[in-house]
Amino acid sequence: MLTSALIAGFAAGLLAALLHFAFVQKLILLGEEYETGALVHFNGVAVAAHADDHDHATTEAPAADPAATEAPAATEADGHSHEHAAAEEGSAFSRNALTSLFFGLAYVGYGLVLVAGYGLAQAFGKVVTLREGLLWGIAGYAAFQLAPAMGLEPELPGTMAADLAARQIWWVGTAICTAGGLALLGYGRGVASVVGAVALLAIPHVIGAPELESYSGVAPPELASAFAARTLGVGLIVWSALGALSGWIWSRPQ
Repeated sequence: MLTSALIAGFAAGLLAALLHFAFVQKLILLGEEYETGALVHFNGVAVAAHADDHDHATTEAPAADPAATEAPAATEADGHSHEHAAAEEGSAFSRNALTSLFFGLAYVGYGLVLVAGYGLAQAFGKVVTLREGLLWGIAGYAAFQLAPAMGLEPELPGTMAADLAARQIWWVGTAICTAGGLALLGYGRGVASVVGAVALLAIPHVIGAPELESYSGVAPPELASAFAARTLGVGLIVWSALGALSGWIWSRPQ
């Protein structure tokens, strides 16, 4: 069980990191610029903050003697620019490394949940192969990402959200109910199983996710919707890979 979870989890985490860097991270970085005020979204136009101040300062600044100031200023600016570029490069490397590590650990954890399910299914005489693992991975995606996103969409920096504790409680309850409902649909028998599955799938959404009393934020809604769509798309790909790979390793002769 541990081998299946470790190998499949780290492989899925690497895939998640690559897809994140390719499709999602640039949206997060842009959202952070809106969150910090470096960019401002107003009347459908994104502009750099303090741009008017810079233009005003440039217009009214007195002309200096080029012979007296040009060389020293250029030298000092070059030194600061090199230091700033080196700092930014180091910060980006650290951020990307930590992001990759986070994805690896997260998907190892999800892999442990999946293979624990495989073991439980095996105890009841169910055989898990690559095909069944793929279906389990899609079910895991539905339980941990898709169903919770129907009430709590992926949150982009610069957008507002409800109370954190309330969101966490609703997310955990939704994941448990969705997983239980899908298990009843997949392995249950009779009308009672179907009714119980539908009830479990519906309960979190009947209760409803925590909501804001009013909507606000500094990031454009178009950016937030693109972030949510790409996050869910990447999640489906990675969860499918996690399920298929863990199922294949699980089914191999020991």
